[in-house]
Amino acid sequence: MPSALRIAVYAFDGVTMFHLSVPQLVFEEVARQGLGDWHTVLFSDRAGAVRTAEGYTVGGVQGPAAAGKADVVVVPSWHEDGREPDPVLLRTLSRAHARGATIAGLCLGAIAVADAGLLAGRAAVTHWQAVDLLAARHPDIEVDPAVLYIDHGDVLTSAGTASAIDACLHLVRARLGAAAANRVARNLVVAPHRDGGQAQFIERPLPAHTSDESIGATLQWALRHLAEPLTVERLAAVAHMSRRTFIRAFQTSTGISPALWVKRHRLDESRRLLESTDLPIDRVAALCGFGSGVTLRQSFAAAFGTSPSDYRRRFDARSRV
Repeated sequence: MPSALRIAVYAFDGVTMFHLSVPQLVFEEVARQGLGDWHTVLFSDRAGAVRTAEGYTVGGVQGPAAAGKADVVVVPSWHEDGREPDPVLLRTLSRAHARGATIAGLCLGAIAVADAGLLAGRAAVTHWQAVDLLAARHPDIEVDPAVLYIDHGDVLTSAGTASAIDACLHLVRARLGAAAANRVARNLVVAPHRDGGQAQFIERPLPAHTSDESIGATLQWALRHLAEPLTVERLAAVAHMSRRTFIRAFQTSTGISPALWVKRHRLDESRRLLESTDLPIDRVAALCGFGSGVTLRQSFAAAFGTSPSDYRRRFDARSRV
Protein backbone atom coordinates (compact mmCIF):
# COMPACT_ATOMS: atom_id res chain seq x y z
CA MET A 1 0.00 0.00 0.00
CA PRO A 2 1.55 3.39 -1.02
CA SER A 3 2.04 6.67 0.82
CA ALA A 4 2.52 5.77 4.49
CA LEU A 5 1.56 8.57 6.88
CA ARG A 6 1.33 8.72 10.67
CA ILE A 7 -1.19 11.17 12.14
CA ALA A 8 -1.52 12.11 15.82
CA VAL A 9 -4.73 13.84 16.96
CA TYR A 10 -4.76 15.72 20.27
CA ALA A 11 -7.53 14.73 22.70
CA PHE A 12 -8.41 16.64 25.85
CA ASP A 13 -11.08 16.70 28.54
CA GLY A 14 -14.04 18.66 27.18
CA VAL A 15 -13.41 18.07 23.47
CA THR A 16 -16.55 17.40 21.45
CA MET A 17 -16.97 14.05 19.76
CA PHE A 18 -17.50 15.74 16.41
CA HIS A 19 -14.23 17.66 16.44
CA LEU A 20 -12.31 14.65 17.71
CA SER A 21 -13.79 12.32 15.11
CA VAL A 22 -13.39 14.45 11.96
CA PRO A 23 -9.65 13.91 11.32
CA GLN A 24 -9.97 10.23 12.22
CA LEU A 25 -12.96 9.80 9.92
CA VAL A 26 -11.32 11.49 6.92
CA PHE A 27 -7.77 10.17 7.31
CA GLU A 28 -8.73 6.61 8.18
CA GLU A 29 -10.98 6.52 5.12
CA VAL A 30 -7.77 6.83 3.11
CA ALA A 31 -6.61 3.50 4.52
CA ARG A 32 -10.06 1.92 4.21
CA GLN A 33 -10.10 2.78 0.51
CA GLY A 34 -6.57 1.42 -0.01
CA LEU A 35 -5.31 4.83 -1.10
CA GLY A 36 -2.46 5.01 1.40
CA ASP A 37 -1.10 3.46 4.57
CA TRP A 38 -2.41 6.21 6.82
CA HIS A 39 -2.60 5.48 10.55
CA THR A 40 -4.24 7.76 13.14
CA VAL A 41 -3.71 7.75 16.92
CA LEU A 42 -5.03 9.89 19.76
CA PHE A 43 -2.62 11.54 22.18
CA SER A 44 -2.85 13.94 25.10
CA ASP A 45 -0.60 15.62 27.65
CA ARG A 46 -0.47 12.29 29.46
CA ALA A 47 -1.55 8.77 28.56
CA GLY A 48 -4.90 7.46 29.78
CA ALA A 49 -8.46 8.51 29.05
CA VAL A 50 -10.29 11.76 28.29
CA ARG A 51 -13.89 12.73 28.93
CA THR A 52 -15.67 14.42 26.03
CA ALA A 53 -18.09 17.35 26.23
CA GLU A 54 -20.94 14.89 25.70
CA GLY A 55 -19.90 12.84 28.75
CA TYR A 56 -18.28 9.90 26.97
CA THR A 57 -15.00 8.45 28.16
CA VAL A 58 -12.43 7.76 25.46
CA GLY A 59 -9.76 5.33 26.57
CA GLY A 60 -6.47 4.24 25.09
CA VAL A 61 -5.23 7.79 24.56
CA GLN A 62 -1.46 7.83 24.21
CA GLY A 63 0.98 10.26 25.76
CA PRO A 64 2.82 13.10 23.97
CA ALA A 65 5.48 10.69 22.69
CA ALA A 66 2.95 9.55 20.07
CA ALA A 67 3.14 12.98 18.46
CA GLY A 68 6.91 12.67 18.34
CA LYS A 69 6.56 9.93 15.74
CA ALA A 70 3.83 11.56 13.65
CA ASP A 71 4.09 13.13 10.21
CA VAL A 72 0.97 15.22 10.89
CA VAL A 73 -0.10 16.51 14.31
CA VAL A 74 -3.68 17.76 14.62
CA VAL A 75 -5.25 19.90 17.32
CA PRO A 76 -8.89 19.35 16.35
CA SER A 77 -10.44 21.98 18.62
CA TRP A 78 -9.84 23.83 21.87
CA HIS A 79 -11.60 24.96 25.04
CA GLU A 80 -14.26 27.58 24.35
CA ASP A 81 -12.79 29.91 26.98
CA GLY A 82 -9.54 30.03 25.00
CA ARG A 83 -7.40 29.08 27.99
CA GLU A 84 -3.65 28.79 27.55
CA PRO A 85 -2.46 25.27 26.68
CA ASP A 86 -0.48 23.11 29.04
CA PRO A 87 3.28 23.61 28.46
CA VAL A 88 3.45 19.91 27.56
CA LEU A 89 1.28 20.49 24.50
CA LEU A 90 3.19 23.63 23.49
CA ARG A 91 6.50 21.74 23.63
CA THR A 92 4.99 18.81 21.76
CA LEU A 93 3.76 21.00 18.91
CA SER A 94 7.00 22.99 18.71
CA ARG A 95 9.18 19.90 18.64
CA ALA A 96 7.01 18.15 16.07
CA HIS A 97 7.12 21.22 13.85
CA ALA A 98 10.88 21.59 14.25
CA ARG A 99 11.50 18.05 13.01
CA GLY A 100 9.31 18.60 9.94
CA ALA A 101 5.82 17.41 10.91
CA THR A 102 2.82 19.26 9.52
CA ILE A 103 0.78 20.94 12.27
CA ALA A 104 -2.96 21.46 11.83
CA GLY A 105 -5.11 23.59 14.14
CA LEU A 106 -8.73 22.95 13.27
CA CYS A 107 -11.47 25.31 14.45
CA LEU A 108 -10.47 26.64 17.91
CA GLY A 109 -7.38 24.42 17.73
CA ALA A 110 -5.75 27.32 15.90
CA ILE A 111 -5.46 29.02 19.30
CA ALA A 112 -3.17 26.30 20.66
CA VAL A 113 -1.10 26.29 17.48
CA ALA A 114 -0.71 30.08 17.71
CA ASP A 115 0.25 29.84 21.40
CA ALA A 116 3.00 27.41 20.37
CA GLY A 117 4.50 30.20 18.26
CA LEU A 118 3.95 28.50 14.91
CA LEU A 119 1.88 31.25 13.30
CA ALA A 120 3.93 34.36 14.11
CA GLY A 121 3.95 36.73 11.15
CA ARG A 122 1.53 34.56 9.21
CA ALA A 123 -2.12 34.48 8.25
CA ALA A 124 -4.46 32.18 10.16
CA VAL A 125 -8.14 31.41 10.55
CA THR A 126 -10.26 30.08 13.38
CA HIS A 127 -13.95 29.89 14.24
CA TRP A 128 -15.44 33.32 13.57
CA GLN A 129 -16.52 33.69 17.20
CA ALA A 130 -12.87 33.42 18.33
CA VAL A 131 -11.35 35.74 15.71
CA ASP A 132 -11.13 38.72 18.08
CA LEU A 133 -9.66 36.60 20.86
CA LEU A 134 -6.93 35.19 18.61
CA ALA A 135 -6.13 38.58 17.10
CA ALA A 136 -5.88 40.25 20.50
CA ARG A 137 -3.68 37.49 21.93
CA HIS A 138 -1.39 37.39 18.90
CA PRO A 139 -1.30 40.80 17.18
CA ASP A 140 1.53 39.54 14.95
CA ILE A 141 -0.89 37.09 13.28
CA GLU A 142 -3.07 38.21 10.38
CA VAL A 143 -6.38 36.63 11.38
CA ASP A 144 -8.67 36.23 8.39
CA PRO A 145 -12.29 35.93 9.55
CA ALA A 146 -13.74 35.06 6.16
CA VAL A 147 -12.07 31.89 4.85
CA LEU A 148 -12.46 28.15 5.43
CA TYR A 149 -8.81 27.23 5.85
CA ILE A 150 -5.29 28.53 5.27
CA ASP A 151 -2.41 26.19 4.44
CA HIS A 152 1.21 27.32 4.72
CA GLY A 153 2.52 23.88 3.89
CA ASP A 154 3.97 23.23 7.34
CA VAL A 155 1.08 24.70 9.33
CA LEU A 156 -2.63 24.66 8.51
CA THR A 157 -5.56 26.31 10.30
CA SER A 158 -9.27 26.03 9.61
CA ALA A 159 -12.47 27.85 10.50
CA GLY A 160 -15.35 26.51 12.56
CA THR A 161 -16.76 23.01 12.87
CA ALA A 162 -17.53 21.59 9.41
CA SER A 163 -14.60 23.49 7.88
CA ALA A 164 -12.39 20.90 9.57
CA ILE A 165 -13.69 18.37 7.04
CA ASP A 166 -12.67 20.69 4.20
CA ALA A 167 -9.21 21.15 5.70
CA CYS A 168 -8.68 17.42 6.19
CA LEU A 169 -9.81 16.69 2.63
CA HIS A 170 -7.43 19.42 1.50
CA LEU A 171 -4.57 17.54 3.18
CA VAL A 172 -5.62 14.35 1.41
CA ARG A 173 -5.73 16.24 -1.88
CA ALA A 174 -2.32 17.83 -1.31
CA ARG A 175 -0.64 14.50 -0.53
CA LEU A 176 -2.51 12.01 -2.71
CA GLY A 177 -4.17 14.07 -5.43
CA ALA A 178 -7.66 15.13 -6.37
CA ALA A 179 -8.90 11.67 -7.36
CA ALA A 180 -8.08 10.26 -3.92
CA ALA A 181 -9.69 13.21 -2.12
CA ASN A 182 -12.79 12.90 -4.30
CA ARG A 183 -13.05 9.21 -3.54
CA VAL A 184 -12.78 9.82 0.21
CA ALA A 185 -15.36 12.60 0.01
CA ARG A 186 -17.73 10.47 -2.03
CA ASN A 187 -17.65 7.69 0.56
CA LEU A 188 -18.24 10.19 3.36
CA VAL A 189 -20.99 11.87 1.29
CA VAL A 190 -19.50 15.35 1.65
CA ALA A 191 -18.45 18.00 -0.85
CA PRO A 192 -15.16 16.87 -2.41
CA HIS A 193 -13.54 20.29 -2.53
CA ARG A 194 -14.42 23.66 -1.09
CA ASP A 195 -11.69 26.19 -1.74
CA GLY A 196 -9.91 27.52 1.34
CA GLY A 197 -10.79 31.04 0.30
CA GLN A 198 -14.52 30.39 0.38
CA ALA A 199 -16.20 32.43 3.07
CA GLN A 200 -17.11 30.74 6.33
CA PHE A 201 -20.55 31.44 7.67
CA ILE A 202 -20.51 34.59 9.76
CA GLU A 203 -23.47 35.89 11.67
CA ARG A 204 -24.72 39.12 10.13
CA PRO A 205 -28.09 40.80 9.51
CA LEU A 206 -29.93 39.54 6.45
CA PRO A 207 -30.93 42.22 3.93
CA ALA A 208 -34.60 43.07 3.83
CA HIS A 209 -34.81 41.96 0.17
CA THR A 210 -32.41 39.18 -0.73
CA SER A 211 -31.32 38.48 -4.29
CA ASP A 212 -29.72 35.15 -3.44
CA GLU A 213 -31.76 33.21 -5.99
CA SER A 214 -30.74 35.57 -8.75
CA ILE A 215 -27.11 35.49 -7.69
CA GLY A 216 -27.20 31.70 -7.43
CA ALA A 217 -28.59 31.39 -10.94
CA THR A 218 -25.91 33.78 -12.20
CA LEU A 219 -23.16 31.72 -10.57
CA GLN A 220 -24.45 28.57 -12.24
CA TRP A 221 -24.56 30.39 -15.57
CA ALA A 222 -21.01 31.67 -15.10
CA LEU A 223 -19.70 28.16 -14.41
CA ARG A 224 -21.09 27.08 -17.79
CA HIS A 225 -19.42 30.02 -19.55
CA LEU A 226 -15.96 30.20 -17.96
CA ALA A 227 -14.27 30.24 -21.38
CA GLU A 228 -16.04 33.49 -22.27
CA PRO A 229 -15.38 37.05 -21.05
CA LEU A 230 -17.10 37.41 -17.67
CA THR A 231 -17.04 41.08 -16.86
CA VAL A 232 -19.02 42.53 -13.98
CA GLU A 233 -21.28 44.22 -16.52
CA ARG A 234 -22.06 40.92 -18.26
CA LEU A 235 -22.74 39.11 -15.00
CA ALA A 236 -24.95 41.95 -13.81
CA ALA A 237 -26.92 41.73 -17.05
CA VAL A 238 -27.46 38.00 -16.55
CA ALA A 239 -28.71 38.75 -13.03
CA HIS A 240 -30.95 41.56 -14.37
CA MET A 241 -29.36 44.07 -11.99
CA SER A 242 -27.51 47.31 -12.24
CA ARG A 243 -23.74 47.05 -11.90
CA ARG A 244 -23.71 48.62 -8.43
CA THR A 245 -26.62 46.54 -7.11
CA PHE A 246 -25.07 43.36 -8.51
CA ILE A 247 -21.68 43.95 -6.88
CA ARG A 248 -23.33 44.63 -3.52
CA ALA A 249 -25.59 41.56 -3.77
CA PHE A 250 -22.74 39.37 -4.96
CA GLN A 251 -20.49 40.42 -2.08
CA THR A 252 -23.29 39.77 0.42
CA SER A 253 -23.98 36.30 -0.99
CA THR A 254 -20.41 35.06 -1.51
CA GLY A 255 -18.19 37.22 0.70
CA ILE A 256 -15.87 38.06 -2.23
CA SER A 257 -15.85 40.20 -5.37
CA PRO A 258 -17.15 38.91 -8.72
CA ALA A 259 -13.66 39.12 -10.25
CA LEU A 260 -12.10 37.04 -7.49
CA TRP A 261 -14.90 34.47 -7.65
CA VAL A 262 -14.45 34.07 -11.41
CA LYS A 263 -10.68 33.73 -11.09
CA ARG A 264 -10.94 31.07 -8.38
CA HIS A 265 -13.39 28.99 -10.38
CA ARG A 266 -11.32 29.31 -13.52
CA LEU A 267 -8.38 28.00 -11.52
CA ASP A 268 -10.54 25.16 -10.15
CA GLU A 269 -11.57 24.21 -13.67
CA SER A 270 -7.97 24.37 -14.87
CA ARG A 271 -6.97 21.96 -12.12
CA ARG A 272 -9.77 19.59 -13.07
CA LEU A 273 -8.66 19.58 -16.71
CA LEU A 274 -5.00 19.15 -15.77
CA GLU A 275 -5.90 16.20 -13.54
CA SER A 276 -8.25 14.45 -15.96
CA THR A 277 -7.09 15.25 -19.53
CA ASP A 278 -3.93 15.50 -21.61
CA LEU A 279 -5.02 18.75 -23.27
CA PRO A 280 -2.16 21.18 -24.03
CA ILE A 281 -1.70 23.98 -21.50
CA ASP A 282 -2.77 26.62 -24.03
CA ARG A 283 -6.00 24.71 -24.66
CA VAL A 284 -6.68 24.39 -20.93
CA ALA A 285 -6.12 28.12 -20.62
CA ALA A 286 -8.60 28.86 -23.40
CA LEU A 287 -11.28 26.55 -22.00
CA CYS A 288 -10.97 28.15 -18.56
CA GLY A 289 -11.07 31.74 -19.79
CA PHE A 290 -7.44 32.71 -19.20
CA GLY A 291 -6.88 33.55 -22.84
CA SER A 292 -3.29 32.33 -23.05
CA GLY A 293 -1.01 29.77 -21.50
CA VAL A 294 1.17 32.56 -20.15
CA THR A 295 -1.72 34.06 -18.19
CA LEU A 296 -2.71 30.65 -16.85
CA ARG A 297 0.87 29.89 -15.78
CA GLN A 298 1.17 33.22 -13.98
CA SER A 299 -2.17 32.86 -12.20
CA PHE A 300 -1.52 29.21 -11.35
CA ALA A 301 1.91 29.93 -9.88
CA ALA A 302 0.56 32.82 -7.80
CA ALA A 303 -2.31 30.71 -6.43
CA PHE A 304 -0.63 27.33 -5.93
CA GLY A 305 3.11 27.91 -5.96
CA THR A 306 3.67 25.54 -8.87
CA SER A 307 3.29 25.37 -12.64
CA PRO A 308 0.39 23.71 -14.49
CA SER A 309 2.79 21.10 -15.91
CA ASP A 310 4.21 20.19 -12.50
CA TYR A 311 0.70 20.05 -11.07
CA ARG A 312 -0.40 17.68 -13.81
CA ARG A 313 2.56 15.37 -13.21
CA ARG A 314 1.77 15.23 -9.51
CA PHE A 315 -2.01 14.93 -9.61
CA ASP A 316 -2.83 13.10 -12.84
CA ALA A 317 -6.06 11.42 -11.75
CA ARG A 318 -6.01 8.98 -14.65
CA SER A 319 -3.10 7.09 -13.12
CA ARG A 320 -4.14 7.47 -9.47
CA VAL A 321 -7.32 5.50 -9.00
